[in-house]
Amino acid sequence: MNHSLDKSVWHYKPWWCQPWSILLTGTAIISGSWVLLHTLLITLLVAVPVLTWMIFFVGVYPRLFLQMQENSGSPENEIKPSS
Repeated sequence: MNHSLDKSVWHYKPWWCQPWSILLTGTAIISGSWVLLHTLLITLLVAVPVLTWMIFFVGVYPRLFLQMQENSGSPENEIKPSS
């Protein structure tokens, strides 16, 4: 049994890079933009990259990490030295 598959990506990340902190920070940035400026256009310009960052690091990145872990144990994925 491969024990490296038992851990998620979040076991390797510090407290400030956990899902709750990513979501809290992103929400605070978007909300702060609206509270300070009350301008929908600027808030949208802030929200698009922040939401993209949040979706990637909370949704996509953990799945990629899991796929990498699953593929690292198979012999066909090993790099063979060139002769």
